Amino acid sequence: MLVFASSDKGGTGRSVTSCNIAFHLAQRLDVAYLDFDFGSPTSGAIFEIPRAERGVEREGLHTYFTDGITDPRRLDVWRQTTRQDLRGSNVRAGRLAFFPGDKGGAEFGTTREIQQRCVELFTRLDSEFDVVVVDLSAGRSAALTMALMATAQPSMRGVTARWLVFHRWTHQHIVAANGLVYGDRGLLAVGKSAGHDQDTLLDAIRFVRVAVPNLREHNPGQTAAQATWLHACDEELRKLAVDNRLGRSRILGTTPVEPVLQWREQIIAESDVSAKIANAGTVKSFRELSVRLTDDAVWEGM
Repeated sequence: MLVFASSDKGGTGRSVTSCNIAFHLAQRLDVAYLDFDFGSPTSGAIFEIPRAERGVEREGLHTYFTDGITDPRRLDVWRQTTRQDLRGSNVRAGRLAFFPGDKGGAEFGTTREIQQRCVELFTRLDSEFDVVVVDLSAGRSAALTMALMATAQPSMRGVTARWLVFHRWTHQHIVAANGLVYGDRGLLAVGKSAGHDQDTLLDAIRFVRVAVPNLREHNPGQTAAQATWLHACDEELRKLAVDNRLGRSRILGTTPVEPVLQWREQIIAESDVSAKIANAGTVKSFRELSVRLTDDAVWEGM
């Protein structure tokens, strides 16, 4: 299964949420994580792999596509991370392989040769891993176009591809997510021009709401007027989401506001909850997303 993580705007939490989903998937499956944010490959920092915080010096994914190397660099997260509480995760877990970008990389045009190399990479990794997570750069990027073109090829019709669109719970992000999917140059339009059946592609798209406040929790520092205003905003956003076709039936899941992630983008593990650094609800939401993503009955029932 290929899972493409996309967002129209930066700052949606796409990469940190995707890394956390991959982490939880890898507790039971073999997972590959590809950093397709060619201009800003920073997923290595989330996995806490110092040698790949901003990509690698050579043989990253950018080099694979532009310089014709045989295989891009892969790093074993369980072995390469400097975070001690993650280093033993492979004792009872699947593999978690990280494919970083290159330092100093940038977006590039898609030629027929590059497109074929993308097809070959996706096909090879899909046969090796249970789930391949592809973190795309924000917006209508070359990476998004390349992924759509590759997955439209006849040789990939037997490969399951799922598309996640991340957005924060704000007016601007809801409108932006609608544009990324339904807009004139959005995911559906570009996918159709690449050869996808539009209805089939739409069935493969789900939304993930990130950093959604829990208004049911009492905030001691909050006034009654503030609480009333926040509930009114929340109701307004719910109506806006329905109007923009981001309603409940297309939401794979949500993640709560997590103070740790406001300060530091990282994997949120059970050890963080035990240390009372992170909230248990955050781990639960990431775990539920990983399960819902790979459960065909849940996905197709939406």
